[in-house]
Amino acid sequence: MNEKKFHGLTWDHPRGYNALAAAAEASGGLVQWDKQPLEGFETHPIGELAARYDLVVLDHPHIGEAVALDCLRPLEDLFSPEEIAAWAAQSIGAAMRSYYWSGKHWALPLDVATQVAVYRPDRITSVPDNWDDVVRLAERAPIAIAVAGPHAALHFLALCVALGEEPGGDDLVSDPVATEALRVMQRLYRHASRRLLDLNPIGLHAAMASEDEVALAPLVYGYADYANPIAGGHALAFAEAPAGPSGRRGSVLGGTGIALSRRVEPGLTLLDHLRYLMREETQINFIPAHRGQPSARAAWGDRRVNARYGNAYASTLATTERAWVRPRFDGWIALQAKVASLIRAFLESGGSAERTIATLHTEWSRARERARGRLE
Repeated sequence: MNEKKFHGLTWDHPRGYNALAAAAEASGGLVQWDKQPLEGFETHPIGELAARYDLVVLDHPHIGEAVALDCLRPLEDLFSPEEIAAWAAQSIGAAMRSYYWSGKHWALPLDVATQVAVYRPDRITSVPDNWDDVVRLAERAPIAIAVAGPHAALHFLALCVALGEEPGGDDLVSDPVATEALRVMQRLYRHASRRLLDLNPIGLHAAMASEDEVALAPLVYGYADYANPIAGGHALAFAEAPAGPSGRRGSVLGGTGIALSRRVEPGLTLLDHLRYLMREETQINFIPAHRGQPSARAAWGDRRVNARYGNAYASTLATTERAWVRPRFDGWIALQAKVASLIRAFLESGGSAERTIATLHTEWSRARERARGRLE
């Protein structure tokens, strides 16, 4: 009897595709994986994807919308409490917790990333450890600042965390912290390479590896694969995110999880396939060997993994362990895009920080009023 095949969607970078495709091939083609661009992964409505695919690789801020639409299967319906607890214990930082919503888990944390410092070790040997030093360096030499797509908002939120305030509550962030975060971004933006402003994190890594215009991106989602030089290019190195006045390294958790849509009846073979992907041995050996970025803490500290990736994981472990988890309520993705556009407009025009922050507060309140379900 032929084994049932499943259809999945991931994103079109080796980090998002290679390990999944290789594991599927080893399973006899149990899952056929399609790919979408990074921008689609960050913004595409989860309801549409879950209606078309059995498995969807997603980012945790989509969870509130997915639960409101009832389009995913909770892990608790498929795996034992002991398995889920074991995956939570083995995952780095808040990786597993980020997919927990309304009392259940909605995806398996396959992959982890967060914003860190990325640099060219052949051009600078000492990376600024705090935001004051980053600004001073930017005044002397061009840097890259990640503000394309949603990343203007994510950069702003990470700065707020570094300045001592985790966003949330009635106003998202207080006026004084928001003002200081915008001030820092404005100073960096003034001195940043204009040519690189429209690039997503993958594009920034590629540009830094292939060109000599900038030697440092002080805060960008890290792609450890670039620790290995691209053809005709240079290796990149990775360091902890810059610290704020209290020593907190502000960073906003990224990474991906595998979710199962309501349309799928998974069966034991598929569930065992997912168990294999989450196994600590797989996370340490198979996933890094296929250019993936593991979620297991043991992989981030593994000597062989770090040797393969220029010590990228060990060098950013502290930031990743404490990375802040974004709001996940229904409507956050749209709000994140609005906040990013608002901040880019401020940076481009040199407009009023006070008006920008007031609009941010208004949009935050409106989004929460419209949200279906919880507001965590």
